[in-house]
Amino acid sequence: MKDEMNSMVNNQVWDLVELPKGAKVIGCKWVFKTKRDSSGNIERYKARLVAKGFNQHERIYYHDTFSHVSKNDSFRIIMALVAHFDMELHQMDVKTTFLNGDLEEKVYMKQLEGFITNGNDHIVCKLKKSIYGLKQASHQWYLKFHDVISSFDFIENVMDQCIYHKVSGSKIIFLIFYVDDILLASNDLGLLHEVKRFL
Repeated sequence: MKDEMNSMVNNQVWDLVELPKGAKVIGCKWVFKTKRDSSGNIERYKARLVAKGFNQHERIYYHDTFSHVSKNDSFRIIMALVAHFDMELHQMDVKTTFLNGDLEEKVYMKQLEGFITNGNDHIVCKLKKSIYGLKQASHQWYLKFHDVISSFDFIENVMDQCIYHKVSGSKIIFLIFYVDDILLASNDLGLLHEVKRFL
């Protein structure tokens, strides 16, 4: 739980403020998970702070909730290209995914029980980043990822907005985006490592 709270602080997820008059506040809670390795042994225990997004009302707390994910057919085509051209294939998982998305709306959340600073019981968290549980979290993360990957000269596929590619001479790299998982396929190991370093 302390690690998760440190992550919130390091990512500057919220500012502690007085609740403005007439503003609504949503709650939050802990979600606990046991991560296991491929043999079923306990690898680590994980605690995630989650906003009670079910209290959010459309047009007050959020506007868009959808997030693009790659289509199965697109994935199959990329895998066929990888096999046919003997391309390198790497998988990446984004840590604290939704904390990368910036919030556009004003969302106030109660402080977490057990982590309230003494004498600040009346203060609330004004969210700057989209945390897990918010209805718009997935959409905000997609927008942030799209902006960042486009700035690195990746081009979005017109038929599938979660497939990107980048061409540099005879080198090509494909990126498949699926919420917090990223697949990279390239015919050049150097380009693949360059993209991984950037990400």
